[in-house]
Amino acid sequence: MGAVGDDHHGEMGDDISDYELSHHVRQALKSVLLGDMDDYDHIVGNIHNDRRLSPDEVAMLVTILKALSGAVSYIDIVHHRRLLSSICGMSLWNYGPDVMDALVEFVVALAASSGKYVDLCLDMLVCNFIPPGNFLEILKQPRGLAKKDQVLSRVHSALKGIADLVPLAPSRLEQMVRDRVPGAFCKDAQVVVYVEAMLLLESGDMGELVGNTMIFELMNKLIELDVEIAWDEILLDDPSKGVFVMELEDMARSVNETEIDMEDEPVKEYSGRKVLWGNVLAEKLDTLMVLTFDHLGSCFKSGRLAKVFETLLQSFQSTVLNAYKSKFAQFVIFYACSLDPEDCGTQFVSRLVEIFGSTIYPQDWRMSAVSYLASYLARAKFLSASYVTIILESLVAWCYNYCKNHVGGVNPKHHRVFYAGCQAIMYVLCFRLRSILANPLLKSQLVNMPLEQILKHPLNPLEVCLPSIVDEFLRQAKAARLFRVSGNFAFYDRLESELSRAFGGFERLDLFFPFDPYLLKKSDRFIRPNFIYWSMVRTTYDDDDDDEEDDDDEGISDEDEAEDYGGRGPMSYEDDGFDMNLNKMSITPRNSFMFGNEQNRQMQMPSRIRPSTSPESL
Repeated sequence: MGAVGDDHHGEMGDDISDYELSHHVRQALKSVLLGDMDDYDHIVGNIHNDRRLSPDEVAMLVTILKALSGAVSYIDIVHHRRLLSSICGMSLWNYGPDVMDALVEFVVALAASSGKYVDLCLDMLVCNFIPPGNFLEILKQPRGLAKKDQVLSRVHSALKGIADLVPLAPSRLEQMVRDRVPGAFCKDAQVVVYVEAMLLLESGDMGELVGNTMIFELMNKLIELDVEIAWDEILLDDPSKGVFVMELEDMARSVNETEIDMEDEPVKEYSGRKVLWGNVLAEKLDTLMVLTFDHLGSCFKSGRLAKVFETLLQSFQSTVLNAYKSKFAQFVIFYACSLDPEDCGTQFVSRLVEIFGSTIYPQDWRMSAVSYLASYLARAKFLSASYVTIILESLVAWCYNYCKNHVGGVNPKHHRVFYAGCQAIMYVLCFRLRSILANPLLKSQLVNMPLEQILKHPLNPLEVCLPSIVDEFLRQAKAARLFRVSGNFAFYDRLESELSRAFGGFERLDLFFPFDPYLLKKSDRFIRPNFIYWSMVRTTYDDDDDDEEDDDDEGISDEDEAEDYGGRGPMSYEDDGFDMNLNKMSITPRNSFMFGNEQNRQMQMPSRIRPSTSPESL
């Protein structure tokens, strides 16, 4: 093999053969044990070189690395520490293909030679997930992107080679990846490339071995960035305004406001919406969300989404569900559900329902679960009214049974889960009531639910739930004449008393609706087509001659209810748990009755997140 050397001890000349070179390197390694360091120092000097290498120096480095690959059994972890340190300090990003290939070959050979080198080799490879600082600007150019592909492909090939030769390597690799995840102070490009490398592991040959860990670590990183974005950097709202009013005000402002200086205001109008702009953490998170959404889309196209979603759901329950200040990371699971509502969406709803309805979980978990459930049912455009109605039946059944088993008056602290369930029901109906009533069968199902009994129970959820949600729900219920009354609407008048609103102001639930409008600029394109904004909702009190209920219809008789219900009359709610016939659920929406001129409305979708720390939800 041709190589170029100098006149140092044990020179490696131009025409030295592979066998002679290997022998020379072995002798140099063995000589260290006898105290002769000259040839060893020469080898280390050729490796530990920070200068830009000439073609001859590149050829020498390749030659030495190849020779070392054939002499790994002679390397001692104590006596050859400088050699190992120099090689592990090499970054693939700084070399061309020949050096990269020779280096990867050596690392795999070293890891396979002895278990004591596995961690060293894995850590060296994982460190190459992060491009060096002097390479970040180049990543913005085509040649930089090509270099990234060259590096990551070789790193993953080496990791797969080590995993094939060392069975315990994948478990060690998982720990290495966790330990090396870039912190908040790393450059955006470094974090992005690291996440790309993680996703390559998840989708590549090693996905079966380490894929679950990659998903968990990705979600942890998203949450870490998410909770660092303070609410006061997003919105400063009037706490006296309700969720629906503020979302509509966003739309009105977006039409009239002029350009806002990015340096003065982190939230700015963008195409008729509010988005985070100029916030460093938000922009970093935005980029990672795009990567994540793209990865999920790729998983769906390749038929892998169902498997990935199992891990995503576990991560959601352990990481996202109780992340109190999470604003954006939860949309990963929303997007996955939008790709596959029949499978992923049903699993998500089933898990939320199971957590809410089971006493084995802490109350905070159960309240968070039902908040997620309500927000998902209200906002997911890909859900049909029939599917939403089935879940509402389950929620109403649970709340009704709770009322039957509990006596006494209002007590927000003691009955927190119950009030959370009631608030969830009303919130969903604010968005979905008109579309449910448009279908005679669904209308019959809704009328047969014991919702009125729950609201009139001495626990009085209307005094505890968020006033803006209560008021909107009652307004729509009154317009739709949802409850059976005798002669007048005193029921509504009593519920809308000043006492109700005042009490709700003092004893508010510690809840939020996690799928409120999305504020990240670049990744919004994945969420927006699947999302219901409040401005798109047609309420029961909207003027529409074609869809207006008959003014003479004061309610539905019991006979009519039985006929619409297939002759079986009102449902029985004796079961303490949820009765969810998931196989019968219709998820894919038909032409929804809830949307008006949707093409026009989509041009004016407002964006508003309801902070979990806002005064109204404390």
